[in-house]
Amino acid sequence: MARYESDVMNAVALRGSVSVRELAMLLNVSEQTVRRIVKPLVERGEIEKVHGAVVGRTRPGEAPFLARMSVNQRAKVAIAARVATLVRDGDVIALDTGSTTGFIAQALRQHRGLTVVTNSTFIAASLATIAGNKVLMAGVELRNHDGASFDAQAFAVVRSMQVRLAILSASALDERRGLMVQEHAEAEMSAAMGEVAEQRVFAVDSSKFGRHALVALPRFGAGDLLVTDTAPSAAQRRPLGDGSVMVIG
Repeated sequence: MARYESDVMNAVALRGSVSVRELAMLLNVSEQTVRRIVKPLVERGEIEKVHGAVVGRTRPGEAPFLARMSVNQRAKVAIAARVATLVRDGDVIALDTGSTTGFIAQALRQHRGLTVVTNSTFIAASLATIAGNKVLMAGVELRNHDGASFDAQAFAVVRSMQVRLAILSASALDERRGLMVQEHAEAEMSAAMGEVAEQRVFAVDSSKFGRHALVALPRFGAGDLLVTDTAPSAAQRRPLGDGSVMVIG
């Protein structure tokens, strides 16, 4: 059961609260097995179990998104710095919501004249106050755990754009299905941003390798770039097809 514990902790860090049913789907096990998996985590005080769900033990008032920013932070900061070198002053880019793309937004504060479309309030706030930047916040209704928008207006704004780079995140790199995320809306937003971009750049730290999530992203292929902190194994790289991998360091 210990091998599933990190997947449970990752899901809780992402969402703040995850139902036993959702965890069963994520881990491809029964709900009874999920209860056995989470029991030692609860006993160690790493998570809490309430009303058919598990919740993270974050500090009072701390959003789950901010908690995720502290996970594998050194790798994410290094990835962000490398991705920022791919962006030119005056570029037109799209950034989805994620802890790593949040760090990328911070790294891009040294750039000037950017036009940025994003569905993340954190990213929008990070870049909108830089002189010369133009930031389009896509969407109106915000998710409560990360301040991201996936409503109809968010997709309409993204699909109206033409960008050079779509800088995207992922929750997992599965050896069979490739890059994956936790929710259908996230996969749909990733696809929408990718469709209006000349190139897709995925920023994914190595803690996501060998994991699985609920929804596969559109197929990774020629022209796509994965920026990461450790080279994926041959098996992990197989679903990436003809795409490129840039390992920092």
